[in-house]
Parts: sequence; structure tokens; C-alpha cells
Amino acid sequence: MNPSLMNLPHVSSTNVSGDIAMDAIQAGTVFIAAGAVLPESLNLESATDANGWKSLEGAGRSAFEQKVRQAGWIFFLMDAEITATVYGFDAQKALRTAFERITASVKSQKWNSLQITRVENKSFLKVPCVSITAHSRHLQERPSLAGQ
Repeated sequence: MNPSLMNLPHVSSTNVSGDIAMDAIQAGTVFIAAGAVLPESLNLESATDANGWKSLEGAGRSAFEQKVRQAGWIFFLMDAEITATVYGFDAQKALRTAFERITASVKSQKWNSLQITRVENKSFLKVPCVSITAHSRHLQERPSLAGQ
């Protein structure tokens, strides 16, 4: 096995319906869009969710970022936060919908990844809601965001 491919991050699996595993949507998790161009040494072979995203969890994210730097690539973190809040009594559906809104926002900005910074379960007038906060990220070979 190629030594540069060892210690790649854990990539979450998907559930039977093709949705991203709900336990992967937590603070610190990085999601990369399916089809994003990656350095050859970081070819992540895994299933993607129905929305076309792969997740890098926990300690795997640090290893991934280190491999990106070693390959000479840049993994930008955008400063502005994106927040999606969804109300509903079905917590799993609300979480999935909030995640879909976050990913739609990232795609519309033409970024290829995102990092979840906060997931909160709240209620307003006794109606439960889920709120996800994230930062857009972008993985590319050039050190500037020209052409974005």
C-alpha cells in the first residue's frame, strides 16, 4: 500500500436511504463535496450521501489537513458563518433539512467543502428546532482564491 495513503481520516458511511449518517453532523466535522478535486495522495474512496457530500470526522480531519499541506495544496476556511435553523417535531428530519440548507448555501458560493462549528437543539414557543452553524471551506492547489 502507498505510504502516503496510510492514516487517512475516517470517512463516515451513509445509511440505507443514501443520506449522510446523522451522527456525522456534529461540531468539528468537515464535509467535502463529491467530485471535488483532491491531491492524488488523498483519494478518498467512500460512499457519499444523497446530497453529494463526504464527511471527515474528529482526528481524521487533522490528518487530512496535514496531508493537504504536504501535497502543497491549500484548505481555506472562510470567516463568515452560515446558519440554518429548522423547526419541527421530527428531530432527524429537521437535522437533515438544516444540513441540506447549509450545503446548498456552500454550493451556491462555489466552495467545495464546509466545517460544522455548532449543532444545537432548541425550542421556540415549545416547538423544537435544530440549528446548524458552519463555515465554508475550499480545497485547491493554488494559494489564492482567484477565479472564484
